[in-house]
Amino acid sequence: MKIPVVHVDAFTSQAFRGNPAAVCPLESWLDDQTLQSIAAENNLSETAFLVGGNGRYEIRWMTPVTEVDLCGHATLASAFVLFGEAEKGRDEVVFRSKSGELKVRRQGDLLTLDFPSRPPQPMTASEDLLEGLGHPPREVWAARDYMAVFETEEEVRTLAPDFGRLARVDRFAVIVTARGDRVDFVSRFFAPGQGLPEDPVTGSAHCTLVPFWSKRLGKKTLHALQVSARGGELFCEDQGERVAISGRAVRYLQGTIEI
Repeated sequence: MKIPVVHVDAFTSQAFRGNPAAVCPLESWLDDQTLQSIAAENNLSETAFLVGGNGRYEIRWMTPVTEVDLCGHATLASAFVLFGEAEKGRDEVVFRSKSGELKVRRQGDLLTLDFPSRPPQPMTASEDLLEGLGHPPREVWAARDYMAVFETEEEVRTLAPDFGRLARVDRFAVIVTARGDRVDFVSRFFAPGQGLPEDPVTGSAHCTLVPFWSKRLGKKTLHALQVSARGGELFCEDQGERVAISGRAVRYLQGTIEI
């Protein structure tokens, strides 16, 4: 069996930055074990699998160890691949996913994700969260993920988490965030329990970050940086029940999986 694969760096305009994702268009769905084995062999933060055509696709996302319910950068990467090949004549593609219908629009080299909003609620920090972060946040909130709010960008940049402890938290992952020095806000994303100690750039985290910072800063349009080692830039808009998350992508590698 031969399966096409494209390695894309998402939320960046430069190779070796942003968040790498593998995109695998399929003619039909393979069994779950095979999909998970491919994602493990790719060993990237996410592999996206697509089935469909004519602007409408089913999409699934897998880390090296598990399937996830929503992934921004691999959806951006998937749309980037489709717009460059199967859907050259379109400016919008639609994905059906575990998180409902997701749209991606193309405006020049900027791709915009239409994702569900996941506003956080105030939360009492667990011992695993506080010990795992190693530095006390100013506030703790949560939706799908914990969100620890710090006073400064420097605190977020210099955190050195205990990933073993964070792997035991009772949420999917941990977002850390603060107001930015030159952008509206910065963040990092830790998901050691999902096989991702630190995700370089996390679109799904911005489903929670955008409504929080939109309300906190009193503005709908936000410029964000994820300040991981690779780094990523996101242009966001709070649209009420939805969030728009925009970024760029570059192709790094294209080939064929043979199994």
